[in-house]
Amino acid sequence: MDEDSATSEEASKPQDGRPAMAGHFEPASYHTLRDEHGRTIVALTGYWTLRGIDGRADALVSSLGRLGRGNDKVVWDCREVQGLDNVGALILWRLRGFARGNMIEVRPEHAALCERWSQRQAPPEEARAPGMRPLAALSSLERGLRSHMVDFTALVGQIVLDGGLLLRRPDRIPWKDISASIYEAGVRALGITALVGALVGIVMSYLSSLELRTFGAPSYIVNVLGLSIMRELGPLLAAILVAGRSGSAIAAEFGVMRLTEELDALSAMGVSWTTRLVLPNIVALAVVLPLLVIWTDAIALLGGMLAAHITLGIGILEFIHAIPSAVPVINLLLGIMKGSVFGVVIALIACHFGLRIEPNTQSLGVETTNAVVTGISAVIFVDAVFAIGFRGIGLP
Repeated sequence: MDEDSATSEEASKPQDGRPAMAGHFEPASYHTLRDEHGRTIVALTGYWTLRGIDGRADALVSSLGRLGRGNDKVVWDCREVQGLDNVGALILWRLRGFARGNMIEVRPEHAALCERWSQRQAPPEEARAPGMRPLAALSSLERGLRSHMVDFTALVGQIVLDGGLLLRRPDRIPWKDISASIYEAGVRALGITALVGALVGIVMSYLSSLELRTFGAPSYIVNVLGLSIMRELGPLLAAILVAGRSGSAIAAEFGVMRLTEELDALSAMGVSWTTRLVLPNIVALAVVLPLLVIWTDAIALLGGMLAAHITLGIGILEFIHAIPSAVPVINLLLGIMKGSVFGVVIALIACHFGLRIEPNTQSLGVETTNAVVTGISAVIFVDAVFAIGFRGIGLP
């Protein structure tokens, strides 16, 4: 093979500009060769350690990354590397140096370190390119969606299997865990749902009264508030608050258990963590959310009654007596059914993202945020499906 280019001056010179002496400490450097197959061989020399790199990691990654942007196959020759630690191995990993077919040979004393880094998931393509191409972005999105669908389907399947087992063995149902989850997700959420429900009811009543008074139909405030709150706003408000409060708590709890290896400990002891952790949350939210929907509806209507009494002079008793005739009871039942479905969706999504948390603090924050955002988005989507599917039921 013939030498193709000279050693990069920036990569081969020490930090202080003094030339490296033979037999002495030599900083990290490299030169490129081209073999008879047209491959570009990057021969690394010197000490690829924290001292040898000495703050030039980004410069080395940038200069070495440019070598692989053509059509050439880039391989890495580490036989002349005198020293290698995790810093140098990280640089090679970012450049995909440990990928299959990209490494020619390493010294025996560096083989164990290279083997450990080769088992890590390969870095994404955008880590070594300034911008991601559209097709690469679509491919990355497709891989992410497929991974989520596979994991979510596996979780649902495991829950179905565990549920069937518990139906055959009721003595194994974790009643204490379910009770604790009901208390955390339901009782402790009464305050915030009442506050938000009352404020929304007051605002809706005040704004609606202004328009209804303009058209000379103030009595229709009962129809507007009753139908909108019982059918849509009550279930939606309760579900969004629970998704933001309990959904994030469930995901964070799973993440902390992943960090402290408690999930692995449960598996090692033969305890099904889906039975003891996932199922109680799903059952609790499926039971709690319909009750929170009724609670939110009542508080929101109470706030709307007070606002209507102040702005339109409608009496409280008059408002209460007019609600049954103005709003069919099917709307209340529909809102309760929505709440149960919302609870199952929120719990499944929170558990799914919680179980995907990796044992590091950054993943804990990212996946907890994803659980909340995805949960709220799923609630709104399911509510839209209900609105379309039941558009002819309970409406005048």
